[in-house]
Amino acid sequence: MLKSNPQTSFLRVLGRRDALALAFGAMIGWSWVVLSATWIQSAGTLGAIIAFLFGGSIMIVIGLTYAELASALPFAGGEHVYSERALGSGASFICTWSIILGYVSVVTFEAVALPTVLDSLIPGLNKFYLWTVAGWDVYLTWVLVGVAGAVLMTLVNIRGVRMAAVVQSTVVGVILLVGALFVLGSLTGGDTENFRPLFQDGISGITLVLVMVPFMFVGFDTIPQAAEEIDLPFRDIGSILMLSVFMAIAWYSLIVVGVGLMLNVDQFGDSDVIAAEANSLIYGEFGRLAMLGAGLAGIITSWNAFIVGGSRAIYALARADLLPSIFGELHSRYRTPKNAILLIGAVSVLGPLFGRPVLIWLVDAGGLGIVIAYGMVAWSFLVLRRKEPDLPRPYRVKFGRTVGVLALILSVGLGFLYLPGSPSALIWPQEWAILIGWSVLGAILFLLSRKNRTIKNIN
Repeated sequence: MLKSNPQTSFLRVLGRRDALALAFGAMIGWSWVVLSATWIQSAGTLGAIIAFLFGGSIMIVIGLTYAELASALPFAGGEHVYSERALGSGASFICTWSIILGYVSVVTFEAVALPTVLDSLIPGLNKFYLWTVAGWDVYLTWVLVGVAGAVLMTLVNIRGVRMAAVVQSTVVGVILLVGALFVLGSLTGGDTENFRPLFQDGISGITLVLVMVPFMFVGFDTIPQAAEEIDLPFRDIGSILMLSVFMAIAWYSLIVVGVGLMLNVDQFGDSDVIAAEANSLIYGEFGRLAMLGAGLAGIITSWNAFIVGGSRAIYALARADLLPSIFGELHSRYRTPKNAILLIGAVSVLGPLFGRPVLIWLVDAGGLGIVIAYGMVAWSFLVLRRKEPDLPRPYRVKFGRTVGVLALILSVGLGFLYLPGSPSALIWPQEWAILIGWSVLGAILFLLSRKNRTIKNIN
């Protein structure tokens, strides 16, 4: 196993359970508590389940390309490492900056989700009206809760991945316990009549859920991002990545089943936390609070994991001179990419200023960035299979060319769902503004780094 040089690189401290908790916790997050009603209302109960099974199958195919590459090239930065080696630095920047958009979207999503769930636990949290965004009133106290959470999670990650891993493993255990009790309770106390309508708006409804799937499943790729901090045989890195994807498919599908058994669409009402309302029908007010607590735990796991993943991706770009070198610095004591973490934290504090409507905007805009990166990783997978057939691949995928081509086609197909003309196209101007703004920021940082590279070469 490779060991770290403590003076120049990361510390290898993540074990098997830590890596699995990092990826699975990243994928499940909080969205299942707040968006389960949206999924069922969009596609019907069975339609939503089909969307997750189909979307999950796509993620399995894409995940296989990641699993092989992560075991063959176990270096921080994941997507950057693969795409630069296969496609060159320009394509690598596009690929990695796209996945960073997905990561930052999730981190910002959690900064908005935190005050949302606490508002359900602590009535009266909204004080001191600021403004209204898309019909949603934004209050100062609500914003401050989200900002405080962003600051705290940023500091936790600066202090080291070991601390972040302990938090991750503990909290994932809580989520699994609450989720298992909810599913068991719904299977014994639910009513299959509540499943109706099984389908809503046919293929169009399933598509509306399917377009959210990349955002729901992003997270298995945090394992490649943190590969230099995982202390396992390289083949096991690929195996754990794939296990996390299967666990997430089961999780989302079972949550939809549980909500569908306990409530019909007429009972959804105006609740922002429908999964908690469903659990209250099984275990009373304690069940509601337990589910909200699990949702709060999910916020922490997802938030934590994507700061880890996003900061390592930014660090890798800076280390390759594709971003300003300041983002490639490691903390002298904790060996964490401190400035990259601070950049993500700074962007995430903007989310609460836009209130709850930004949740859906982030899901959709971030989802497109994720899909672009997935497609470019699949492309890199195919190129490296051809250019470097003798590259050691501890987790070698069978029928590699077929898997790679299928992953690329599926990624492109998912990408079209976000474009104008699709029933699930990005919303103008909000979601396109997020995408365009992120692209402009990336272009500015890339040009600054290129200017620095030119000066360095002259000297």
